[in-house]
Amino acid sequence: MTAERGWTNNLFLDTGSTSFTEFVGSYAPGLLPGRFDSLAASVGDLIPHATTIVAVTFAGGVVMAGDRRATSGNYISQKDMEKVFRTDDYSCMGIAGTASTGIEMARLYQVELEHYEKREGRELSVEGKANRLATMVRGNLPMAMQGMVVVPLFAAYDETRDAGRIFSYDVGGGPYEQSKYASIGSGSLFARGALKKLYREGATAEETVLACIQSLYDAADDDSATGGPDVTRKIWPLVTVITDEGFRRLPDEEVEGYVRQVLDARMTNPDGPTAPLR
Repeated sequence: MTAERGWTNNLFLDTGSTSFTEFVGSYAPGLLPGRFDSLAASVGDLIPHATTIVAVTFAGGVVMAGDRRATSGNYISQKDMEKVFRTDDYSCMGIAGTASTGIEMARLYQVELEHYEKREGRELSVEGKANRLATMVRGNLPMAMQGMVVVPLFAAYDETRDAGRIFSYDVGGGPYEQSKYASIGSGSLFARGALKKLYREGATAEETVLACIQSLYDAADDDSATGGPDVTRKIWPLVTVITDEGFRRLPDEEVEGYVRQVLDARMTNPDGPTAPLR
């Protein structure tokens, strides 16, 4: 018993790594996502899935927004799911894929960044944050191969550049920095098409939020797994803005104003705004 207690104390006092995930992996690996025995059969289609997330940079920051629908096959399992999470004061992540695993990953990632900051007395660089998340996605690969895929989208404000940055990932954890805008999830193809025509260099935060909501509307228009704004239940897209002032989640009342502006315009132009020909 004494030897076991001494080993445990050494583990807690060890300062060899700043990674909270590595610490938990040494002390209680079963608590980490993806560290489970293989499933008897694929259950991917039976578990609720999160769908469309978009992120767009603007002058001095980045916006991330997501719809609120979760689906299990052709069944709408939740109408007001949270898919975008604050990860620290200057970053956030959105999730697409298996909802339960994605939420668990987001919460663990929040602790991972907080743990590093407390140990080192400083924040990770933006590249460091992106790479830490890549390691966590890679750790879920065995479960992903059985259908429980989680693919995040990471966005952060980089004070060294005074700019917003966006990173997407593949199922193996590969991080890829995206220029200007990015989207993930089942409606990502349609959302990205909308952003391609709506993105403007030097746009304000307000203009960028409006472009994100337009893109989510277009995604919901063509993808059944993406939920549009629910006016009767007052369920609006989740929108966050990150600048040098930090992370801010827009309150529902503010998002509603943007949504109603989009809806009013769509009454006369159902397909939304078009890009000017040059």
